[in-house]
Parts: sequence; C-alpha cells; structure tokens
Amino acid sequence: MKTGLFFGSFNPVHIGHLALANYMLEFTDLQKIWFIVSPHNPLKEKKSLLADRQRLEMVRLAIGDNSRMRASDIEFNLPQPSYTVNTLAHLAEKYPEQEFSLILGSDNIESLHKWKNYEYILGHHDLYVYPRPGYAGGDLRTHARVKWVDAPLMEISSTFIREGIKNKKDLRHFVPEAAWTYLREMHFYEK
Repeated sequence: MKTGLFFGSFNPVHIGHLALANYMLEFTDLQKIWFIVSPHNPLKEKKSLLADRQRLEMVRLAIGDNSRMRASDIEFNLPQPSYTVNTLAHLAEKYPEQEFSLILGSDNIESLHKWKNYEYILGHHDLYVYPRPGYAGGDLRTHARVKWVDAPLMEISSTFIREGIKNKKDLRHFVPEAAWTYLREMHFYEK
C-alpha cells in the first residue's frame, strides 16, 4: 500500500492541511495519508507549541472517520531530535507491507540537502511536492524521485490561526469543526 507521510507540528491542524491531504489522495497514486505529529524539539523555544498529545488529539478529531487518513505519534517514542531518515527506518521495520513516501512543500525540497542522510531518503522514497509561494524546488526539482503535485496554494498557516485566537478572532472555519471545539474548550492559544 502506498502511504504518504505528512510531517508537521500541526499547531493547530487546519483546513489547509486537510485539503492538501485530500488532494493527495484524490489526484496522486497515494492510497493513505499518515499525519506524523512532530514532537517538541528540545533545541527550539516552546513558546506557543501545545503538548504533543494535545496536537495529536486535534489531528485525530480533524480526521474524524476518514479511513484513508491516520494520526500518528510514531515520533513521540523515538530518540530526539527526530530525523526523518530514522523515522522512515522505524516505520519500514514496523510496517513492511507499506510503501512510504514523503509529502513536502517546495520550500522543504529546496533545503532537503541539509537533512540527515537526505541521499538515502531520495534513493528509497518518493517525494510528493506541493507548491509554496516563492519556492521553485531548487536543484532537486527534476530528480527522478521528486513528483510535483499541482495542489492548490493554501495561504493559511497555524501561526495565523494562533495569532487570531490570541487576538480574540473567531476563526472556526479555518479549523475542522471537532478540532475547533476541542481547541476552544481547552482555551488553547488564548494567551
């Protein structure tokens, strides 16, 4: 089964994430999408990053009963900091029947050469790249493993949502309903 791995902090998950995952399922050969919720990086300032389990729960709520999408905490129990190549090795061992691919923005493909063992990733996994404003893909644009997906540009960010909530804006239509309800009940991002 061909499974796309969508890594992110999802702080919070928003409709742009879900729309992109939906697009990948309907317009590529990916059969499933796993949202890999990234744990807090101890080298980065925590600031407004919610606890790992709270962000995972929001992704679960956002996905709801969609059987082609899954929220994953796989990186929560791996050594920190998380390196994609290590996560891929762990997943391949745990789920040998899956063929894992990465879902990346064109901004990430331009900096892929800075990732740990990026050559291994490129040699063993397809990368489904969606457009981000101002990023054309750099040197890896034409690599055989890089598959460009003409997904719609979504100019929604988690930062925008956090700032809006902090400023008492009603952004309920930017976050899937069940995740929004949870977020509001828990008073996330209000301060």
